[in-house]
Amino acid sequence: MNDIAVGTRSWLDAVKPYVEKAPLAALFLGISSGFPFAMIGANLASRLAQDGIDKKSVTAFSLVLLAYNLKWLWAWVIEGVKLPLLHRLGQRVSWMLVAGLLVMAAVVNLAFVDPANDLMGTVRAAILLGIAGATFDIIIDGYRIEILRPEQLGIGAGMSQYGWRIGAAAAGALALVVAQYWDWTLAYLVCSMFALPAMLAALVVGEPERHREIASRKTGGELVQAIVGPFVDFFKRKGALLVLLFIIVHKIGDTLANLTFRLLFNDLGYSNEEIAIYDVGVGFWALLAGIFVGGVLYARLGLKRSVLISLVLMAVSNFSFALLAGTGKSNLGMAGAIGFENFASGIGGVAVVAYFSALCDLRFTAAQYAMISAAASIVGRFLTGTTAGALIERFGYVDFYLLTTVLALPGIILFWLMMRSGLVDASVGSAATDEGAQAPA
Repeated sequence: MNDIAVGTRSWLDAVKPYVEKAPLAALFLGISSGFPFAMIGANLASRLAQDGIDKKSVTAFSLVLLAYNLKWLWAWVIEGVKLPLLHRLGQRVSWMLVAGLLVMAAVVNLAFVDPANDLMGTVRAAILLGIAGATFDIIIDGYRIEILRPEQLGIGAGMSQYGWRIGAAAAGALALVVAQYWDWTLAYLVCSMFALPAMLAALVVGEPERHREIASRKTGGELVQAIVGPFVDFFKRKGALLVLLFIIVHKIGDTLANLTFRLLFNDLGYSNEEIAIYDVGVGFWALLAGIFVGGVLYARLGLKRSVLISLVLMAVSNFSFALLAGTGKSNLGMAGAIGFENFASGIGGVAVVAYFSALCDLRFTAAQYAMISAAASIVGRFLTGTTAGALIERFGYVDFYLLTTVLALPGIILFWLMMRSGLVDASVGSAATDEGAQAPA
């Protein structure tokens, strides 16, 4: 892969691609991708904490998000099963509409449960939303990669991250405010509308030109090929196991830390309005700045160096929460920690997502990206659900966030070794080259 910095003559050249059709569509896809995560992540944590649910149970709810890590199990269905009647709109468009409706229904279902009186009912409703949200993510990611040209993968990743944060932040802030002045039921009902942007984008843009439908499912052999083909293609590449190891370990510390922030804020005594202003508001603008800087870095420095920089920054961001926990409640401290964390995540959202997108083969885009994105957070998510609450109660927030900082180091070291060995270049699929097109290095 050639470095994208070659041929980039000005900073303005790095900005212009953001207004092209496919990256703009990626923005709307990201909006719908982000909001289900907020509904069963930060917002559900706030809802449970305010209902008096203990910390261990609150962090255990993060296990619901494991549905996102298991989505590769059914991604092949979205890749190849043709929906009756709706398939006339196209394989990707038809599934986008169905998955969006499923998410809306699941959010409405969660709206009408009462955690204080029916915790198990809340668990079931959250699991259903997790499955629906993960299914929505499968089709959103596949569609995004296929509407982007190889040279647009970085910009598209940035716009998708813009959208993801807009969706998560807008749904998060709106839910907090509505819950403050009315109740959580109405908050969830209102936020169900955030599924619409991706559905509308798919209808406007239509079926991706780069989408390659795989074989029909008329025989048992073809069905088996549809299921195992994405994995066989990935693991036959040079250094596939090392690449997979990086995918798994690079975000353990970040994932483990992120899903506990609301517990920290609640224990430090922040109100819903303060959380909405500093966590959601400041975090939102900081992440937008980070995504923009990430796009420019990607354009000027190339994929490899921008990924390495983002990994270092994300590790340091976890340390900032140890400082906040140690100093106590401070609006300035909260703004600084949240701002830096989101700025670093924005840069990583461009570079790392672009690399993961480049790893896909266009025959198996949805299934392979589902596998990659699932592997990227499964360890951190599992640790959050099983041990985070207990670790916080035993050691306190300061030592907990110091631990998450240390856990980020293996990913940094491993990617540096992959860069030195040329494995980053050797690991990409056809989404990055598209029959000879060159992708950024």
